[in-house]
Amino acid sequence: MRIILASTFVPFINGGARFIVEWLEEKLTAHGHEVERFYFPFIETPDDLLNQTAALRLIDLTQSCDRLIAFRPPAHVLRHPRKFLWFIHHIRAYYDLWDSEYAPVHTPREKALRAALHHLDTQALHEAERVFTNSQVVSDRLTKFNAIASTPLYPPILDPERFRCDGYGDDVVMICRLESHKRQLLLIEAMAHTVSGVRLRLCGRGSSDSYGRELAKTIERLGVAEKVILEDRWITEAEKADRLAGALATAYAPKDEDSYGYPSLEAAHARKAVLTTTDSGGVLELVRDGVNGFICAPEPRQIAQRFDQLFNDRALARRMGEANGRRITELSINWDHVVEVMTA
Repeated sequence: MRIILASTFVPFINGGARFIVEWLEEKLTAHGHEVERFYFPFIETPDDLLNQTAALRLIDLTQSCDRLIAFRPPAHVLRHPRKFLWFIHHIRAYYDLWDSEYAPVHTPREKALRAALHHLDTQALHEAERVFTNSQVVSDRLTKFNAIASTPLYPPILDPERFRCDGYGDDVVMICRLESHKRQLLLIEAMAHTVSGVRLRLCGRGSSDSYGRELAKTIERLGVAEKVILEDRWITEAEKADRLAGALATAYAPKDEDSYGYPSLEAAHARKAVLTTTDSGGVLELVRDGVNGFICAPEPRQIAQRFDQLFNDRALARRMGEANGRRITELSINWDHVVEVMTA
C-alpha cells in the first residue's frame, strides 16, 4: 500500500509529536508498505491560524496515495477519500483550555475564530474513514467538542529493547522537555520535604532557557542542591537508558497531558514505577495507584512522602516496576498492533 503520513510541527522543537510519525513510517516500511512523510510548519498564533489551516485544506492528496494518515492539527483537514487520523490533540487553547490561563482573551474576534475553527475541525474530522487517538482523554474531547467517535490507539516507542533494569538505586528520574506544564518545579518543591536519602534527577531541554533558569534558582533557594540533579540538556538515547536502568523509580506529573507520555512508557520498559498526579491527564490511563506506581495530589508534601516510601522499601519499588512492565502487554502497546489497525 502507498501511504502518506502527514503532520505539522513547530520548527526546531522535537518531541513526541514527531516521534509518533517517524516511528510509524519505519514500522510501515518494514512491513512492506511504500511510505512518504510530509511535515507542514504550523505556529498556533491567532493571526495566522486560519490562514495556515486554509492552506492545508486546499491540498488534495487523492491521486498521490492509497491512504492518508494525519496526526497533529491541522493536518486532519487535508483531503483524501481514505483518510485515517491518529489524532493527538486539538489546538487546545480554543478547546479544553478555553477557560484557562493558556487561552487568549475572550474578545469577539477570538470567539469568532474559535467558532470557525470548531466548524472546520468538525467537518474535516467527520470526513475521516477511521479516527484513532493517542488516549481516552483525547477521544473524550473529540466526543465533547466535535461529536465524533474515536478509538484510543496507544503509541509505542521505537526499539524498546534498548531499555533495561539494573536494579533500584537512589534516584527518581524524570526525562522530558523542561517546560512549565511538565511541572519539574513541583517535583523540586517536593524534595524540600523528603526525609530519606532519595534524590531527584531531571534531564531535558526546554523550548527556551527561562524555565531551566527558574528550576536552577529554585534548587538553590530551597537548599536542595545535594538532593536534586538538573541536567539542562538533551541527553542521548544511550544516556537515557542508563539513567532509567539504575533508577529507583520515575516521576511524570504534567498538567493534563494528552496521553501517557513517552517518559511513562520508557519507564515501563525499564521496569520502573511511575509517580504521577491526579490531574496528569492521559498518564492516568497507564498508571494504577499502588500497583505500577503512585497517583497522588499535585502537592509537594504528598509527593515527598511517596518518594520516601519507595526509597525505604526497595522491594515495593521492584514489585511496582515489574507490574509496570506487564502493563504494556495489558494495553496491547506494540507496533504490530498499530500497523495492523492502520492498514486494515
